[in-house]
Amino acid sequence: MPRTEARSKRAYDPEITRGRILDTAAEEFQQRGYHATSMHDITRIAGVAGGSVYHYFPTKKSLGLAVIKERVSANLAETWIAPLRKTSSASKGILDVFDAVAKDIGHKEVLGCPVNNLALELSLADPDFRVALRAVFDTWEQAIADRLRGESSTRRSGKIDSERLATLVVAIFSGAMSLAKAAQNTTPLVACRRELVRLLP
Repeated sequence: MPRTEARSKRAYDPEITRGRILDTAAEEFQQRGYHATSMHDITRIAGVAGGSVYHYFPTKKSLGLAVIKERVSANLAETWIAPLRKTSSASKGILDVFDAVAKDIGHKEVLGCPVNNLALELSLADPDFRVALRAVFDTWEQAIADRLRGESSTRRSGKIDSERLATLVVAIFSGAMSLAKAAQNTTPLVACRRELVRLLP
């Protein structure tokens, strides 16, 4: 096989192409929303051949589900789960995430929480989306609850309920990000972080 032909064959990597499509879709869904983004938009922005998107994702729904399972879930693991596992305590890990997200946003456009954005848009649109998004939330809550439970923390009011507190943390963060998106600043995130200090063990 001629060297140029071999190089050309190596240049096309199916996994790279599929990943580029997923990355583009995840970004567009976050910025514009699932319904406002067409498959044509994704093909154009990803810079791939027209048939490539449909080769890997026959329908927009299959692409949406893949984004939830492979990109939104990965974002959650990087933003929340990994820091929680590495930190010295659950409360420090939770507060550090609020600080890190607020710092990362800085003066940029506030796009909101990826999983929460899609949950608000898609949970009532299709049961498969609802199940996929619920799985992401469950993983998130479980990671926080496991970290809290592992410390066997207590408060003056008695032993904490790890599962309920984990749900509360997720709800506060998701709500704070929605408020920050509406206000286009991090003030709600910072305010909620400040109040969380009183609730965490």
